[in-house]
Amino acid sequence: MAQDGERSLAVFVDFENLALGFQNRREKFDITRVFERLVEKGKIVFKKAYADWNRFSAYTAMLHEAAIELTEIPRRNQTGKNSADIRLCVDAMDMAYSKEHIDTFVVISGDSDFSPLVSKLKELGKHVIGLGMQESTSELLRDNCDEFIYYEDLEHKHVGLPEFDSSVPDSKRKAFKLLLDSLLAVRRENKEIIWSSMVKDTMKRKKPSFNETYHGYRTFSELLEDAAKNGLLELEMDSRGRSYIVTRFGAEMKMGKQFQSRKPSPAKIRPSQTPAIGLKPLTEHETKNDTNDAILVPVEEIRDTVIVPPVEPILSAVISSGEDDILFSRR
Repeated sequence: MAQDGERSLAVFVDFENLALGFQNRREKFDITRVFERLVEKGKIVFKKAYADWNRFSAYTAMLHEAAIELTEIPRRNQTGKNSADIRLCVDAMDMAYSKEHIDTFVVISGDSDFSPLVSKLKELGKHVIGLGMQESTSELLRDNCDEFIYYEDLEHKHVGLPEFDSSVPDSKRKAFKLLLDSLLAVRRENKEIIWSSMVKDTMKRKKPSFNETYHGYRTFSELLEDAAKNGLLELEMDSRGRSYIVTRFGAEMKMGKQFQSRKPSPAKIRPSQTPAIGLKPLTEHETKNDTNDAILVPVEEIRDTVIVPPVEPILSAVISSGEDDILFSRR
């Protein structure tokens, strides 16, 4: 996996299966909604769609604009099985073996015939994400994927911006909108700590042309600080004082209690809770090597040591006392 946990995604689209799901829908299929969600998962490095494009010529322009490579698979009436599925599986397996840096495979289909492909990719250590229409998705494929996303759930959910005065320029409002959308995307991925670098990477994937200087900021930290001043988010400096951490944003700002996005700090041991230790004398050889070091021995080991007092001083003291009635007992 790439640094900072960023995944490299390869997307394979079984367009003919998608057509089964949206052919009776009034709403036209929008591929941009799919990729807006996938860029939240990581960097998309490969996109290919398979179909008999003579039957779906109305969608080719949209797919070309999304930079998807279209693979023409003519439909054969002689065979009952669509050869597009076989071609998709061959390309996916070839990439799994030849491109080790690609760690996430996205299969956009609901066909249960892709379940063996998903199992093999997982066996090779790949993370598999499925995406399909509810009406044309098999439960077998859905349950076999590491993640599965329904197209119907890909609604355009944007974080609402508060009312700004007229002094805030439009360019800054656009930056704030993209910032909050990216924060929401990071939160959807269940990140425990939202680092500023993580937020900027998500913004760049959502909008590759993003540059904070275009919106009037010298650095990305200045953008975060300005958003915090406008009440859009809350910042916290990390323990080393080098980077910002976003602790809460959007609707979370209305909560009275701070949103817990960081891992709980380790419990501190108070002085009264510190386990007792004993000191073991150093040997002559150890003393010569380092006279300032001491060997620490647990108290339990010291307690188990039997201390035998010298016998001769005790006997001499008893004899000199002149006591005759002395009872000696042995344990």
